[in-house]
Amino acid sequence: MKQINIGGVPEHFNLAWYLGLKNGEYKAENINLRWHDYYGGTGAMCKGLRDGDIDIAVILTEGIIKDIIAGNKTKIVQTFVQSPLIWGIHVAEKSSYKNLNELKGSKAAISRYGSGSHLMAYINAQNNNWDLEKDLNFEVIKNLDGAVEGLTQEKADYFMWEKFTTKPLVDDGIFRRIGNCPSPWPCFVIAVREDFLKTNKEDVKTILDIVNNTTSDFKDIPSIDRMIANRYEQEIEDVQEWLSLTEWSQELIDKETIENVQNQLLSLNIIPEKWKYEDLVYNL
Repeated sequence: MKQINIGGVPEHFNLAWYLGLKNGEYKAENINLRWHDYYGGTGAMCKGLRDGDIDIAVILTEGIIKDIIAGNKTKIVQTFVQSPLIWGIHVAEKSSYKNLNELKGSKAAISRYGSGSHLMAYINAQNNNWDLEKDLNFEVIKNLDGAVEGLTQEKADYFMWEKFTTKPLVDDGIFRRIGNCPSPWPCFVIAVREDFLKTNKEDVKTILDIVNNTTSDFKDIPSIDRMIANRYEQEIEDVQEWLSLTEWSQELIDKETIENVQNQLLSLNIIPEKWKYEDLVYNL
């Protein structure tokens, strides 16, 4: 049985993978798919792909495009979540900051450079007409636990992370959310190392067929809202709202989306140049 390593964030978006693993669907196709949780998010997964620790990643669209252009020998093979990611903008509960305008020039906590929390800080700054050189400062905090420590100890002033994942911290009075910043494109894609693709194309196809079969009917799974609420320690009404806003995809990311992401990243000086669509994606 062939072992294939896949990485993703330990969040509700990826429950479809867990269900397939739990039901033995990959092993039934002679694939030993090993899931690896990446608490550090996109930046950590990019490193995992580069180092060969994982073969496949379920990863933020903007993050992997940036890293491929920076030399990561990886290709996008599919959009995973079509809807935008809603990034909550959080401060510590006792912070003096009350609105987004007050955050101008303050320090953003980020999991690592090149991560979604880093890149979206630029998008948020642009949305609010801040000076991208003068008004953005960063403190690396590694993960969500690091963000709690960083904000409560005033090492950083605000933190951007997926709204529903951080909602329990807001409910518990640790964070206060003062705004939202939806990503201006489909949020998650599936990316595969080029070397792995060359010799394992059929296995990748099989893996995608299995997970796509789950995501196409995901919202119709009996008591899916309760399952998510229990597994990820969230309130059922928050899960139901998230389900109503989230759409999965079973298709290859299109040229227009790739162009839009690159235009935004280039305008923010996050990437030095734009690449052709064919150099970023692989059509299985």
